[in-house]
Formats: sequence, C-alpha cells, structure tokens
Amino acid sequence: MTFLIILAGIVVTGLLAYLIVNFIPRKLHWIVSIILIALAAFLVYKINFEIQKPVKFNKEKKVRYAKVIENMKIIRDAEVAHKQVTGKYTAKGEDLIKFIDTAKFAVTEVKNVPKTVSLGGGITKEIEERIVDTVGYKDVRANFVGKDYKNMMNIPGTEGKKFKIEVGVIEKIAGLKAPVFEIKVDKAIVLKGMDYNLIKQEKEAIGGEEIKGEFLRVGSLAEVSEDGNWPPFYDKGDKKD
Repeated sequence: MTFLIILAGIVVTGLLAYLIVNFIPRKLHWIVSIILIALAAFLVYKINFEIQKPVKFNKEKKVRYAKVIENMKIIRDAEVAHKQVTGKYTAKGEDLIKFIDTAKFAVTEVKNVPKTVSLGGGITKEIEERIVDTVGYKDVRANFVGKDYKNMMNIPGTEGKKFKIEVGVIEKIAGLKAPVFEIKVDKAIVLKGMDYNLIKQEKEAIGGEEIKGEFLRVGSLAEVSEDGNWPPFYDKGDKKD
C-alpha cells in the first residue's frame, strides 16, 4: 500500500510538472507551488500513516489478546480443578462457575506405614506401605481469589459473545483413554473493527512471537494438553506458586 502511494505521488508530480511547463502561465506558478507543497504534505502524511498502521495494529491486538487470554486461563484452571475433583471436564460454563462456588478439594496426607509380610516358612519381612489419608477439605473457590471467574465465559471486547467449550475422550495408547477439552476463539472476532488486511495477515501467523493460526486456543481435542497456543510473554504476569 505504501509503495502504491509513493508511485502515485511520483506520477502526479510528473504530470503536474509537465502541465506547468507547457500550459500554465508563469504568473500562476505560485499557485501551483502551493498546490505542490500541499500535495507533498499530504503524501508525507499518508506514507507515515501507512507505516504506523501495522505498529498501532500490533500494539492494539496484544491488548485485546491479553484480555481474552486472561479469561481463557481462568476457564482452563476451572476445568483442571473440575477434573481433579470429578475425574472429567465439562462443556458447560455455567456448571463451571457453580462448581467453583460450591466444590471442595480433598486435602490428603501420604504416610509410609511399617508392615510385616509373610514370605512363607515362618519367614517374614518388614516393608513400608504407602497410605494416602484424607485429612480435610479446601474450597475450590480459594484458588480463584482475585479472578473474575463469574464473567470468565464472556469474550472481552465483543458484544455478548461467549466462549464455547468442547470436551471429548481420546485413546492415548490401546485401552487407555483420557478426557480432553478445548476452548478457542477466531482471531477475527477478537480483532473486529481493525484493518481487514492486517487481520487476514494475523490469521496466517506461523508462530514465534506471534499466536499461530486462525484461533486463540487452550487445550486440545487431538492430544492430552492443557496448554494455550500463545507465546510465553502473555503469561509473565501470572503468579507462581
């Protein structure tokens, strides 16, 4: 686009120069000079605007992505907690919110208890048996203090759009199945209202410091994963336990 503007400026300038020399009286050249100065100023503005457009786009997209990813991480944490307590994921966002408000984690304690076992013929052997005891319970909600989990299903920056959770089961190896979940949102939805061509380029990103592909995604229906597809700097603000 910038190249086309420069090319158009050269063509127009050349055309004006030709007209000045061949058709415009010398006494009117000052008017043409003003027009040329105005045209030059306009071209400088347009070129600078085209250069700054992707810079502003990248800055704004990161702000929008960060808000969306924050909600996706809360949903991810809720799904992980749900599986820890119930053994499975859920596709219902309303159930996840209710789960956070009402469910409890079992607090366990692991002990190694001495035990005598018989080896036969009057021979015994002392071993330690590992025993896991439930010693109490902890509210799931305690893990979500400071997180706006009540609104986690809303896609920030959109008009009432909500995340869709998909769940399933995959067979990792023969006979061993594992539950999986996936949450994803089209980049075009998050970037709505921004430059169409830059959005198209963004959806073709191949990774690195960019979010690969057409979607922001966490989890997977094709493999056992709780990870998101965003680069690490979107996680820098997370608290580490």
